[in-house]
Amino acid sequence: MDIVLLIKSAVMGIVEGLTEFLPISSTGHLILAGSLLGLDDAKAKVFDIAIQTGAILAVIMVYWPKIKGTIVALPTEKSAQRLTLNVLIGFLPAVVLGLLFGKAIKEHLFTPAVVASTFIIGGFIILWAEKRQKTAVRVQHVDDMTAMDALKVGLVQCLAMIPGTSRSGSTIIGGMLLGLSRQAATDFSFFLAIPTLIGAGVYSLYKERALLSMADLPMFAVGLVFSFISAWFCVRWLLRYISSHSFVPFAWYRIAFGIVVLATAWSGLVVWADN
Repeated sequence: MDIVLLIKSAVMGIVEGLTEFLPISSTGHLILAGSLLGLDDAKAKVFDIAIQTGAILAVIMVYWPKIKGTIVALPTEKSAQRLTLNVLIGFLPAVVLGLLFGKAIKEHLFTPAVVASTFIIGGFIILWAEKRQKTAVRVQHVDDMTAMDALKVGLVQCLAMIPGTSRSGSTIIGGMLLGLSRQAATDFSFFLAIPTLIGAGVYSLYKERALLSMADLPMFAVGLVFSFISAWFCVRWLLRYISSHSFVPFAWYRIAFGIVVLATAWSGLVVWADN
């Protein structure tokens, strides 16, 4: 058993769990962390997607009372039916566009330079969205969303196919720009993450199964466990944070981090490997 590889897997799992649900791009951080740790081959890309399942299990645990209540009420209550339908509607654009363009995007855009650039651009978009949010709230609760709201958020989620954009950032900030409150946008982002990330993980493992063997199981298991633990803490913290804070600090973090990556790459201080 390669202890060093397991330690690297644990680090990647922690990075995934801490960044998946914050508007700072888990994929971008995984690309950069993988570049530094030497985990940047084809198998590593499958690993990055697969360990998202651990983060999603954390969301399911945190939101279990709401999820359970929705499932129980699904046959009789319109609010439960509407929420379930909205999640499915929001999920569909990612399925269609992912199948059409996913391979090309992975081949050409999964690079540190692209990640750093989208970090910076996304940071300025968050600053703009927070300024606009003060006067543009139309939907206060996730149960009040319409099918059109869900479709629009689902389309915005597709922007996260570009690494460094952030799936949670796209859906939360996109939802805010579309008139959702910060709480409603965050809740719907978490619900939408469940089918999106589980689907992406299962599809990636199936498609790239030829790259994997039983010897890879410890690596994947360690990454998934650490992803779950760190995501559980992160989601609970984020739900408390948004009740009284904005996403502005994350915007400045994105901008600063993106500048650091570009500066270190340009100066040669850090050799960021292209994936």
